[in-house]
Amino acid sequence: MKQGPILRFLVYWIVCGLGIWVATFLLHQQINYSNQFTVIVVSGFILALVNLVIKPIVILLSFPAILLTLGLFMVIINALMLILVSLIYPSLHISSFTTALLAGMVIGLVNYIVSRILDKK
Repeated sequence: MKQGPILRFLVYWIVCGLGIWVATFLLHQQINYSNQFTVIVVSGFILALVNLVIKPIVILLSFPAILLTLGLFMVIINALMLILVSLIYPSLHISSFTTALLAGMVIGLVNYIVSRILDKK
């Protein structure tokens, strides 16, 4: 089934929000969102936009580092995107860069699992 770009973005928004929610559940001491559902929804939207617009530019500029580390630098890029989201939207507070690294890994894992499930249908 062919999906349009708006539907793909909506699914990506939901997946980003789900990933942030799982990361806040696992790292609840280091990530603060005041237990508000709207913070998760808005943060997911901002993360989806940041990943759509800014992340490709950062990947392009850091391509040599990505090659040298065999792709591990992508974990740092994901953490930087999360920190950018927390700077844009202060209602989502991430306590440290290490927390952003761990949350980025959790969000990436959730994104991978959901995309594998959706690809099978």
